[in-house]
Parts: sequence; C-alpha cells; structure tokens
Amino acid sequence: MPIIVLFYHSNGLSMQDIFTLQAVYSFTLMMLEIPTGYFADLAGRRTSILAGSVLGFGGYLIYAFSSGFWEFAVAETILGVGMSLVSGADSAMLYDSLMSAKKSESYTRYEGRITSIGNFAEAAAGILGGLLAVSSLRTPYYFQAGVAFLAVPAAIMLVEPPIKRAVRKPGFGDIFRIVKKVLHGDKRLTYNTLFSAVTGASTLTMAWFAQPYFIEVGLPVTAFGISWAILNLSVGLTAITAWKIEMKLGPPRTVMLFTSVLTASYIVLSFMHSIVGLGVLLLFYLARGLATVTLRNYINLITESDIRATVLSVRNFIIRLIFVLLGPLFGWITDHYGLSNGLLSAGIIFGSLGGFTMFLFIRYKTYQ
Repeated sequence: MPIIVLFYHSNGLSMQDIFTLQAVYSFTLMMLEIPTGYFADLAGRRTSILAGSVLGFGGYLIYAFSSGFWEFAVAETILGVGMSLVSGADSAMLYDSLMSAKKSESYTRYEGRITSIGNFAEAAAGILGGLLAVSSLRTPYYFQAGVAFLAVPAAIMLVEPPIKRAVRKPGFGDIFRIVKKVLHGDKRLTYNTLFSAVTGASTLTMAWFAQPYFIEVGLPVTAFGISWAILNLSVGLTAITAWKIEMKLGPPRTVMLFTSVLTASYIVLSFMHSIVGLGVLLLFYLARGLATVTLRNYINLITESDIRATVLSVRNFIIRLIFVLLGPLFGWITDHYGLSNGLLSAGIIFGSLGGFTMFLFIRYKTYQ
C-alpha cells in the first residue's frame, strides 16, 4: 500500500485509472458480498474463508506479473471475489465463537485486538515495502503474494463455532428476505447499517487520497513507508482501546466524536498544503480505528447468529456501492481540478451523508 500509487503511475495509470481500478474491485465485492455472505451462513464460515484465501493468493500472484490496466483489472476482480468470501464471514465467526464461549460481551475487545494486530502488521509491512521499493516498485508485489499465501494454512486451522440455525428453505428468496429485513423491515438494523456503511466508505476513500497527499506536500518517497506505518499504528492503537473509549463516552457521543473528526479532516486537508497536514491525516486514522471496531459490534448486537454473515455483507455491499459511485468521480475531480477540490468534494458529500445517517442512528437507538 505505501507505494501502490507510485507503482500504478510507473505503469502509465492516471488517478482516474487508479480510482476506476478500485471501483472494479469494489463492484466485484458489491455484486458478490451478499451471495457469499449467505453462502458463509449456509455452508460454514471456515469453508468460505478458506476459498477466499486461495483466491486472494491467486489475485496477488497475477498482480506481481502484470503491467497494464486490463491485467490489473483481472487481478482486482479475482481479489474482489476472494475478499467477498472472507468479508462478513470473519467477524461473524468471531462473534459466534465468543457466543459459544459465553463471552459475546467481549466482542469489541477481541475485534479491537484483531484490528490492531492487522494494522501493526501493516505498519511493519509498510516500512518493509518502502525499503523493497527502493530496488524496484514491483518487488513488494512478489512478497505480497507470499504473505497472501499464509492465509491458506491459517484458514485450514480455523474451528467452526456451533450456531443455532433457523429452519428455512435456502435460495434467492431467502437472501431477498434477509436483505429486505436489513434495508426496510427493521428500522434499527436499517439505520445502523446505513450509518456504518457511509462511515466505512469515508475511511476507504481516504486510504486512496493519502498517497496523493504525500506527493502534494513533497514527502520523500523513502518516507512513504514510515508514514504509512505510523498511520496504521494509529488505527491499531485506537482499535485496541476502542472498548474503553466507548464505555466512557457511551455510543451516541462515541459516534459523534469519530464522525466529526472524519468529516473535519477532509475539509481541513483540502486547504492545508504543507507537511503539517500529516498531523490531520493522523487524527483521521485514529478516528478510523475507533469507528471500525465499534460499528461492527453495534451491528452484531442486534443480529441473529444464523444470518450474521449475510447482514454484515449487506453493510459491506453498501460501502462498496458508495465507493463505486463516488470513487471515479473523486478521481476525475482530482485529475482535472486538483487534490484540494477532490478532498473538499469528498468532505462535503461524506459530511452530509454521515451527519444525516448518524442522526437516524442515534435517534432510533440502533446500538442496543
């Protein structure tokens, strides 16, 4: 990730191409999120995660030996299929494992640990990736394929938790029933999911603005890896302490806190063109760590076990839908009117959507 924009540029891609590639990935995820989440609920979360891990390895292997937009698009599609099989199934498996051990109240703490470990690992990988890129921008991709392969034996070692399954007839009608419940049948679940999705889309978009901002403020390429590492360490730090922050502030004030920081960061960065702006970016990533963990917990609290992966996948579907619709637009604005206007447009849009859905989230007490 620390050198991915530079890698794309070295292969002749523009910012619009980059955002379009990520839209391809997001579109693939969007189309498959709900069916694969349903598959995980039906066939087992371990089976789904294992299949996704194999495809993830395959996608990065293709990436390592590709050099053009369409080859990258194929790799992104395969990665999208793989991630759709893992997304939702992993958090559902964790929550149900804790339920079977009578520890479901500790979900935020464990999800925080997982998120922080992942971000600490990404921080270390960011430094290593930056160093590897000194010899060649392609070298990190060879290592990435190797790291992705490690998910395969890890998935094999997972233990499927016992869950209470409702008696129902599998099929598209059942999928439609669950989706309808999430989006229209249960107000708490609907507003919870919408707010969570808008927040997730906001943090996802900033990940693709970060490196252009590094370039904008004149950060040396050799510092990209270290800067990326610091940002991910900040996510890990707030993720691991998110349960304490939420216990102290309570859900309403917690969501108001991170929503305000996320929106304000976009706006401030659009006007700040100096190295000082990296401090604002750091605040954004601190808020991201808090949001990621707490929002997953809020959905799990009001969702039945036998449809948990499907419901989480609906949330991820909406995140990707938002990115598919807005990502290429932000890329186009950045290419034609500059990074400042790209950030400002994202801040206005996400601020409006986030504020409205947050109001509904709090008003209907969707967190309990």
